[in-house]
Amino acid sequence: MSFFTEANRQRAKEIVARYPRAKSAILPLAHLAQDQSGWLSNEAMDEIAELADVTPAEVQGTCSFYTMFKRHPCGKLVVSVCTNVTCLVTGGPEILEHLEAHYATDPEVTVEEVECLAACGGAPSMQVNYEFHEKLTRESAQQVVEEYRTGTRQPRTISGSVQ
Repeated sequence: MSFFTEANRQRAKEIVARYPRAKSAILPLAHLAQDQSGWLSNEAMDEIAELADVTPAEVQGTCSFYTMFKRHPCGKLVVSVCTNVTCLVTGGPEILEHLEAHYATDPEVTVEEVECLAACGGAPSMQVNYEFHEKLTRESAQQVVEEYRTGTRQPRTISGSVQ
């Protein structure tokens, strides 16, 4: 049984055909798989491996390097909190811990630690569905997430949904 829908399997074959080596299609195939289901399951990576003529371990190794690829189902809001050097010294870890504790039982919100958001001038920073928010405190970070949860703010992207 195929992970990809019939239409996406055809798209996957077209993607692979663009490259002189099928292995080069791993990342675009991973994007296609994640667009389909919202995350990369083992089943999806197995099919990507088959299409790219590599081992599933090569696909997993490639995809695990990038934080934009999710290995578990996510809520409709993905909150990425930076804890790299500048954010580390300005409160990023405290924001992360606060949000993780607050949203631990909320299936709509996935809180994750990320290495760097390249927003050091506005540290501490986070993203909600890839929208930047800077100069945060624990309270203001939670307020931003709540604004997305209640619809006061609208994200440009929705994680975990098929588009």
